[in-house]
Amino acid sequence: MTDPVPRLIPLDLAGPAGNLEVLLQEWEGVEPAFVALVCHPHPLYGGTLHNKVAHRVAATLHARGGAVMRFNFRGVGRSEGVHDRGRGELEDARLVLAELRRRHPQAKPWAAGFSFGSWVASRVAAAEPDVERLVLIAPPVHTQTFEEMRTCPVPKLVVQGTADDICRPENLARVFPTWAEPKRLIEVPGASHFFDRLLGELGDAIQRGLDEV
Repeated sequence: MTDPVPRLIPLDLAGPAGNLEVLLQEWEGVEPAFVALVCHPHPLYGGTLHNKVAHRVAATLHARGGAVMRFNFRGVGRSEGVHDRGRGELEDARLVLAELRRRHPQAKPWAAGFSFGSWVASRVAAAEPDVERLVLIAPPVHTQTFEEMRTCPVPKLVVQGTADDICRPENLARVFPTWAEPKRLIEVPGASHFFDRLLGELGDAIQRGLDEV
C-alpha cells in the first residue's frame, strides 16, 4: 500500500463580500481525521494566508491527518471586499468552515487562528456547536474581550510566546483562568509574536498540546 500523497489546492469561494482566496491542504484519496479552518493575523498589519505562523499551524494540523483550509479575509490578496473589523471576517470564516463540512461531512471540524485570526476562530467555535477543537496562537486579549471563551465548552489549546511584545503573556495570564474548561496553555520560551526562529518549537507545542487537551 502506498503512502497518501499530500495536495495543496488553490480555490476561490463565493463569500458574503465577494470571492475568497483559499488554499486547501489534504491527503489524496484519504478521508481526513478532521477538517480545520486556519485564520491569519490582522489584515491591516500585513496579515495574509501566507503568514509563516498561520502556515506552520496549517502544516502541523495537516500532518495530524486533517484537511486544512487557510484563506484570505475579505480585502486581502485576491479576496474581494474590504476589512470589516471582525464582523465580516467572522462571516468569511464560517463560510470556509461550511465548505470544509461540505467536502468532508463525516469529519469533525476544528478552528484555529493566529493573533487577530485567533479572535475570529474563537468566535467561530462559540457559534458553531459541532466544532471539536480550538487552537489559538497568541490571542490578542489586550484588544478583544474573548468573552465567549468564558462559557464555550470546546477544548482549547493556547500557545503563547514568552517574549511576545504585542500579545503579551502577562495579559493572557490575567484572563486565561476565566475561560471555560477544558483548556491548555503552553508557553514557548523566548518566542516573539511571530515565533521568529522558533517555528519548529511552535509546531511541537501544538502537537504536544493537542495530545493533552
